[in-house]
Amino acid sequence: MSQILQDIQTFMGDKIEVSQDKHYTCISTGADNLPALLGRLKEIHGFNYLANLTAVDYPDRFEIIYHLHSIPANHKIMVKSSVSREEAQFPSTAYLWPGADWQERELFDLMGIKFQNHPNLIRILLPDDFEGHPLRKDFKVKG
Repeated sequence: MSQILQDIQTFMGDKIEVSQDKHYTCISTGADNLPALLGRLKEIHGFNYLANLTAVDYPDRFEIIYHLHSIPANHKIMVKSSVSREEAQFPSTAYLWPGADWQERELFDLMGIKFQNHPNLIRILLPDDFEGHPLRKDFKVKG
């Protein structure tokens, strides 16, 4: 894993921050850097499985979190990125991991986060005429 991190730090320079805990190595970067970083992790370093894609709604921003695994090498890594609540969009990763398709649609449906260049960004859980995004902290519950 140290060789992977060294390569990523050389490739991305000061565009990333790396931290570690007992479970994951975490790489944080801006949304504009995600395609290059995630593409390198998959294509060069073999992170062939997107285990999970989720998001957190903070008062001032949305943070997106990818849990990636390299099954052959038994490595796992977490990638985080944040954008303002007003922007609320990230580049799609469905072209890298087909499983991201439905996970990105879920985040779009429930949190209102858009994914640029997603092949089919439509609601997946809620009816088409549903107004709002129920997992946002500013969602008003009626009734």
